[in-house]
Amino acid sequence: MEQHIPVLMEEVLEGLAVRPDGTYWDGTFGGGGHSGRVLAQLGPDGRLHGSDRDDVAEARAGAFASDSRFSFHRGAIEDVIDLIPNGLAGFLWDLGTSMMQLKEADRGFSFKEDGPLDMRMDRRQETTAADLVNNLPEGELADLIYMYGEERLSRRIARQIVAARQEHPIETTGALAELCRRAYPKRYHRIDPATRTFQALRIAINNELDMLRHQLPRAAAKLAEGGRAVIISFHSLEDRIVKHTFRELSETGEFAVLTKKPRVAAEEESRLNPASRSAKLRVLERCIPGSEPRSKGRRRREAYRKKGAQP
Repeated sequence: MEQHIPVLMEEVLEGLAVRPDGTYWDGTFGGGGHSGRVLAQLGPDGRLHGSDRDDVAEARAGAFASDSRFSFHRGAIEDVIDLIPNGLAGFLWDLGTSMMQLKEADRGFSFKEDGPLDMRMDRRQETTAADLVNNLPEGELADLIYMYGEERLSRRIARQIVAARQEHPIETTGALAELCRRAYPKRYHRIDPATRTFQALRIAINNELDMLRHQLPRAAAKLAEGGRAVIISFHSLEDRIVKHTFRELSETGEFAVLTKKPRVAAEEESRLNPASRSAKLRVLERCIPGSEPRSKGRRRREAYRKKGAQP
């Protein structure tokens, strides 16, 4: 299996402020890197619930099967959230794709690795990226690429795709990536022209933004007093939802945002693990009833900064 390097590890542990007797949830288990470090900080009365929709993640969770403090639930966050107990001391969601998924050509996530146009995080799901690319009307396809990929040339890319699929179905990542590149002017590009289209299709196939928008408040409601939510996002669409949801929750007086600005990878981590360069981490804490919400938030942020975090 591909080596998994979890991003922002120390920042995650700092954000969770792991208590030895606490109950935690890693909702995006992936390769188990974050979960392993949380388990290492738990005492005999601590508990960790891991979950992931990916069968490869489920297989990796087997490494923790002998630890009675750990439980794994296979499924997307919206499918397992009711299995997670209330009174959590903290939960972590590391959003997006993992390097394991990107490096496996047959998963179809990467335009750098030619393979079937799949992109399903849960391979039990029927709809693939190829289904969208080959069946959506041109206008809907362009709108999807623009909305989820923030791609300014979405209509040109959609036209290229529709013209090509009239000749034969588009079935591989390499074929789709080449169509995206043809739609761009022939000049230097800061990123590969296929980047945003692949992002858009992946988000749509896996319902990533709707999940985040609807399930984050539900998960926050499971936190005990003093419990923390730590969310890592990798693009502006995700981070915007996290930021606004945290702000809305803090306005109720029940929660305090501990990261006025998101934490990002240090220079050394960015050098050693390029995948961390776009990562942004935000932390939310559930307040103690009866405290002053605004001053509470300031006090919590100050305490967080003193531990080495940026506001």
